[in-house]
Amino acid sequence: MRDDIPEAIRHSVSDATRPTIPVAVMVAGGVLLAAIALGAILLLRPKDRPVAQSITAATPSSVPSTQTSASQSGSPDRLLGHLTYKEAPLNELDAITPDGQIKLRLAAAQSYRKMAAAAASDGVNLRPISGFRSKAEQNDLFFRVREERNQNVSKRAEVSAPPGHSEHHTGYATDIGDANHPEANLNQSFENTPAFQWLSSHAAQYSFELSFTKGNAQGVSYEPWHWRFVGDQDSLETFYRAQHLNQSP
Repeated sequence: MRDDIPEAIRHSVSDATRPTIPVAVMVAGGVLLAAIALGAILLLRPKDRPVAQSITAATPSSVPSTQTSASQSGSPDRLLGHLTYKEAPLNELDAITPDGQIKLRLAAAQSYRKMAAAAASDGVNLRPISGFRSKAEQNDLFFRVREERNQNVSKRAEVSAPPGHSEHHTGYATDIGDANHPEANLNQSFENTPAFQWLSSHAAQYSFELSFTKGNAQGVSYEPWHWRFVGDQDSLETFYRAQHLNQSP
């Protein structure tokens, strides 16, 4: 009977009947399992890069950035509704007044003189009020007059561009008045003068167009006196490329 066997011997017999696994086999099995787990980790992540680093590095390239700079995205470069323009080289300017004070680019000046002569033959006396204007001159005009009129910059920008953003910098824009109706010069009432009526009918023949029409997209006040030349490739690209690049999305 089992109960007749001494306790110490009973344990020895019971243990001997169980299958035994050598220690070396157990250790080898543990090492194998660890190697398999490590291999799985290495296969599931980019080679030679920590897991956390690979996740972090993947995020920026997979998610579009919303903080792209204006120069990278081609976003509008405008100020208070006015587009950016470069100054015309001084050696490309030509006078359109006898005293030489008002100048335009060569092609624009030549076309303006022809237009003024045609208007005169029809009894209309066009009077150029301004043409090319440097950034320094625009700076004085914008800020000095703003102070004199006690205007805030937004109100001032409705009728005058900030320096660096005036069409007059290009040498292709001119303000035109009616010599027989000087009271209407630089005033919206200019649209009622013979000069404006003539320009509306004939200016396109000389490649001049009204810059700031009623309800223009830039939000600049209606200026019936402000005309620009678009009669060659450079002038056309200057104005229409600026408009295209500065359109709101």
